[in-house]
Amino acid sequence: MTTTLDWYGCATFRMKTAGLTIFLDAYIDRIDGAAGPLDADGNHLTADSIVDCDWLVVGHSHFDHLWGAERIMANTNATLIGSYESVRLMEQAGVPLDRMICVGGGETVDLGAGVTVSVFPSQHSCVWSHGQMDQPDAVCIGDLGVIWQEQRKRFESVIELLGSLGDAAAKHLISGSVGHSDRGDGGALVFLFETPDGSVFYQDTSGHWSGVLRDLRPDVALIGAAGRGNIDGEPIQGSLAQFVARQADMLRPAKVILTHHDDWMPGFSIPTETAPIREELGRVVPRTELVEIGYLDGTQILPLRSGR
Repeated sequence: MTTTLDWYGCATFRMKTAGLTIFLDAYIDRIDGAAGPLDADGNHLTADSIVDCDWLVVGHSHFDHLWGAERIMANTNATLIGSYESVRLMEQAGVPLDRMICVGGGETVDLGAGVTVSVFPSQHSCVWSHGQMDQPDAVCIGDLGVIWQEQRKRFESVIELLGSLGDAAAKHLISGSVGHSDRGDGGALVFLFETPDGSVFYQDTSGHWSGVLRDLRPDVALIGAAGRGNIDGEPIQGSLAQFVARQADMLRPAKVILTHHDDWMPGFSIPTETAPIREELGRVVPRTELVEIGYLDGTQILPLRSGR
């Protein structure tokens, strides 16, 4: 058996393992000019095209992670695993509650075929601390101890930036409101999949609790690489590349695959240069391989060729 990944852009992946098809996040639709996989006619794929899915696992409730889940659920017999907020939003969108599993961290769910997924609490990136994304070697300091009210005030400027990106982006955001939470990100989660081929860690935004990650040892780690990293509730004092390497040093995987690092929303996101991340990983965890995958290329990630 093998475990493969297909990347749909942003932080959305299709993982095939042990005969199961598992979607990691659900955001597939894009505006013209954004990065992402295309169909045979050169148009962006949409969530409506997904007709094969056994499990749908969502990291948090923002539209660029959750939107599309309602259509994947309608077109397949999948079961959704997500936060209580993600489940609330999907129930409002018409997804039957009995096809969803609410999790908050601490649960292990049997997916069948010898595959399980364990859920852990996590953190969202410090999106309130910046406007447009920076390249991963940009060093950011300060913003420590910022209270919740000030974070919310600063986040309003991010919303204003998204609203200024033009009519196409505005229509996209309105359409995606099915996956918009007025209660924030709904509580970010990370996941550890155990499969017959090995283990896979999945993270869809650049944040973590150090005490959670340091005890995990996945074979492969999908690590968020966008925005300003959040470490135990505070923004990293350094660069995104350093954040990714710090996580890899705690997890010690054989392979790292990046998430959320393409230009999924031009004017806000950027095409991330991976060279600084590769260099920092080489310095901090030289035994860990950075694997860069393309859209829908069916990359085999497990089993490890040389073992652990």
